Amino acid sequence: MRFNGSWYVGRPGHPPPQRRSGRSRTVLGVVVPACVVVAGLMAPVPSAAQSGRSAPAAATGTADASAATGTAAAARMERLDRGLVSVHTGNDNLVSWRWLATDDDNVSFNLYRGSIKVNSEPITTTNYLHKDTPNSADYTVRAVVGGTEQAASPSAIQFRPGHLDVPVSPPAGGSGYTYEANDASVGDLDGDGDLDIVLKWQPTNAKDNSQSGTTGNTVVDGYTLQGQRLWRIDLGRNIRSGAHYTQFQVFDYDGDGTAEVAMKTADGTVDGAGKVIGSASADHRDSSGYVLTGPEFLTVFNGRTGAARSTVDYVPPRGTVSSWGDSYGNRVDRFLAGTAYLDGTKPSLIMARGYYTRTVISAWDFTGGQLTRKWTFDTNSSTNSGKGYDGQGNHALTIGDVDGDGRDEIVYGSMAVDDNGYGLWTTKNGHGDAAHLGDLDPSRPGLEYFKVDEDSSKPSSYFADARTGQVLWQTPASGDNGRGVAGDIWAGSPGAEMWSAADGSIRDSTGATKGRKPSSANFLSWWDGDPVRELLDGTRVDKYGTSSDTRLLTASGVHSNNGTKATPSLSGDILGDWREEVIWPTSDNTALRIYSTPHLTDRKITTLLHDRQYRTALAWQNTAYNQPPHPSFFIGDKMPTPPRPDITTP
Repeated sequence: MRFNGSWYVGRPGHPPPQRRSGRSRTVLGVVVPACVVVAGLMAPVPSAAQSGRSAPAAATGTADASAATGTAAAARMERLDRGLVSVHTGNDNLVSWRWLATDDDNVSFNLYRGSIKVNSEPITTTNYLHKDTPNSADYTVRAVVGGTEQAASPSAIQFRPGHLDVPVSPPAGGSGYTYEANDASVGDLDGDGDLDIVLKWQPTNAKDNSQSGTTGNTVVDGYTLQGQRLWRIDLGRNIRSGAHYTQFQVFDYDGDGTAEVAMKTADGTVDGAGKVIGSASADHRDSSGYVLTGPEFLTVFNGRTGAARSTVDYVPPRGTVSSWGDSYGNRVDRFLAGTAYLDGTKPSLIMARGYYTRTVISAWDFTGGQLTRKWTFDTNSSTNSGKGYDGQGNHALTIGDVDGDGRDEIVYGSMAVDDNGYGLWTTKNGHGDAAHLGDLDPSRPGLEYFKVDEDSSKPSSYFADARTGQVLWQTPASGDNGRGVAGDIWAGSPGAEMWSAADGSIRDSTGATKGRKPSSANFLSWWDGDPVRELLDGTRVDKYGTSSDTRLLTASGVHSNNGTKATPSLSGDILGDWREEVIWPTSDNTALRIYSTPHLTDRKITTLLHDRQYRTALAWQNTAYNQPPHPSFFIGDKMPTPPRPDITTP
């Protein structure tokens, strides 16, 4: 049934969304009534392992306990140390650390410089400004539980000049090209409780899919924060280099306490142990530099060694190139990737192909050293064809529990796929470049979704209920609206503000205009001490103001990535307290420079690495047109007490 500008299809065995207290909402002068929808039936395309399975029964109006109550089993997350950092600022050191989801709710802390305790009373936040102290001061922190001091953390990572340089080693270039450090991700590659970095090296002759030409190989490295290179993977000549070709995931999929690395591979890929995948001599490039023939693989690599652990055929295969929207190789090779807790407890790998016309999404589990396909969603299947799911994808995806059943869904541009591979909803508003999923309006239950579009006949942007795809408000069509952001950047209106390249002002969660648009529409960062988020663009961090933005950080000696997208290698809460770090490559590509906030905060929030939605967002941040991460709960002005995640660790 039609649901106010979207098509909602319920999950078999799950009830339809309930009426939101009978409310009506006035949106841009139009009253949008609350609705009740009736669940219909969709079916996932079975994998080879599921081909004999009976089709699911139609919706019955009953649900399992977790769906009915919204409760979820504990998610398996990383076992982390304190991530203790000391950032030198002026004459002082800001020392900060993680409040773990596994900590006692009432934990406090003692901070030590060497063997001397710095604080007179236990610290009830997760940071401390140690004044008039040299940048070489050595710190540890100890949790205090029930009045008893616990074991000391590892020593703080020292940001002596206000940042930390992680040495990296560029690959040797080739004829007419060199290498630039590009996108990065993090995971505990060696099982020691701190995060390591996985870095993609991109040749300077990398191409957009629309551009012909031969490229150098894409190279992927693993590094510790101390700059030790653990391994190097060369994807080989049969993986073309560019933003849309290689999306890599770094996550502990099998729960052994160390992260794996997963990505698309081909004949000639050389793993971190020097072993070739497929044929070492094969060259499938055509005269225009495209790779439109030859086998395609999906490989999971060992995070410690870079050795290939499991390689399977990539799903879906390219098949007939023209069936994806053109015949020269542009749209057939549009890949996306992510990580999702499809059962609510353990992570699954998500790999996808296509978004302009046909879309295929496959979900994989990695257990016992083997990849096993969980399900496949195909817009061309008899189940999905003609339902409005085709042509809806973005240049990125986002993942979260949109329907409150404790399991993750994949929001894929203007449509969503349920945790079991069934289509959930589609707005039919088509392709776009940016989207944001989070608790953007804390006055409403559940999550919301803000997206920009590039179809001249569709709304240039819209704000939707993430559970059903119900469009709550929208802006007029205006052609290709290439930038859009959502986040609470201003305390002057409740909830998140939203803005885009095609709009003349910021809007609040009701769609009302609220004044001057920020100077950028790119990334976001929690940088200073309050819970309102800052603007991250290029190599700077700014704080929004109604008359002008205020510069908080100008990073020196670094470069942003991905051309006009001007994104960092990675941005997110990877060290210290809940505020976010930013990683840029140095100008000469010999180091990754990490910046961490020098500002004191009175807010105590569990490390965002233990929020399932935020952690998976860090994993998919490198996918195509990078987008900033959002947690599953609201952080901003007048925020309620943040939740404490229920997790398990290896």
